[in-house]
Amino acid sequence: MQHNNLIDKIIRVNHAGEYGAKRIYQGQIAYTKNPATKKLLKEMLEHEAEHLQYFEQQIKERKVRPTALFPLWHALGYGLGAVTAMLGEKTAMACTYAVEEVIEGHYQNQLDKLDKSEAALKKNIKKFQAEEVHHRDIATEHSAEEAFGFSIFKNLVAKTSKTAIWLSERF
Repeated sequence: MQHNNLIDKIIRVNHAGEYGAKRIYQGQIAYTKNPATKKLLKEMLEHEAEHLQYFEQQIKERKVRPTALFPLWHALGYGLGAVTAMLGEKTAMACTYAVEEVIEGHYQNQLDKLDKSEAALKKNIKKFQAEEVHHRDIATEHSAEEAFGFSIFKNLVAKTSKTAIWLSERF
């Protein structure tokens, strides 16, 4: 089993990211009016909760220090979800699209770096990556790309997500 700075970073950032995703969906659910959309968001939240539970277990088992930025991700994740839901379903889905697109690449980068000794971790990251891609596809099916200013908004959320990843790996 690899145990080094790379593994610590992977566990720390994925734990933080799944927590942030959970908070985004919680914020969206709280402010989404359409019952069908709310149900869809709750289903995606269930996946994120499963991912978070796995990384919480990894934090404990591997004795990895969680990110010091949890209070920030707690507030900002929920705020992003709430604001995007208030701006409408298409904007909420555009947020999902942007975040999940970044996470797909983020997980792929991790998979490329992990060796055979981390087969269980790789298997779970691959599963979670597929579920994140599915969330992005759901967002596409629900008109994410029709949100006002989609391209600009997507780029802003992507840059913010990448910054959160960079910070969570380190702090």
